[in-house]
Order: sequence, then structure tokens, then C-alpha cells
Amino acid sequence: MAEELIPIVMFIAMAVTFIVWFYLKFRAKVETQQTIRLALDKGTELSPEFIRQIGEPEPPKDRDLRRGMVWIALGLAMCLLAVGVGEEDAIGPMLGIASFPTLVGIAYIMMWRYGARKQ
Repeated sequence: MAEELIPIVMFIAMAVTFIVWFYLKFRAKVETQQTIRLALDKGTELSPEFIRQIGEPEPPKDRDLRRGMVWIALGLAMCLLAVGVGEEDAIGPMLGIASFPTLVGIAYIMMWRYGARKQ
């Protein structure tokens, strides 16, 4: 019975995490809109650059590099887990699974290196 609850709890935890993440993003947008409305009600003139900066902040220049490093670290951690388990039958499939985040990380680093970067 307890073994059946493990995947159920895992999917519930993932759903709760996504719901909280979307809710917090929604709240941040609502607060931004309220700030802009308050400034306009007080008669403050807002430039288009200021509104653009508040609404959508510019992402960091090395965002792809950071994401790539995290994905590669996740892949390497999965490789270490595969070796640490020590089961001969588990090493191959776990290394195959670990190749996906590693390759995603390599792709992010390639996008960072060869992508068009704003000066």
C-alpha cells in the first residue's frame, strides 16, 4: 500500500509546485500593474522605457550559461547515482537517462556561446 502512494505523492508535489509558481508569477504581475496605476493616478508621467523595464526586466546576459551548467550538473549527478547504485543492470539505463539533461545543458551552453548576444 505504501509503495503505491509514492508516485501519487510525487505527482501531487509536482502539481503543487507548479501551481505555487504560477500563482506567484500572477501576483507579481498584479502588483506591477497596481504600481503603474497608482503612479498614473498621482499624475506621474511614465516613459515607455520605464514601463517596459518594470513589465519585462531584461534577462541576464549569461542566463543560458547558467541553465546549461545546472543541466550538466544534473546529468553528472545522475551518472554518479548510476555508478553509486552498483547494480550492473541499472547502470546502462540510468546513464541513458542521464544523457538527456547533459545534452540539454550542452545545447544551452552552445546557445550562450554562439547565439546573438546584445552588447
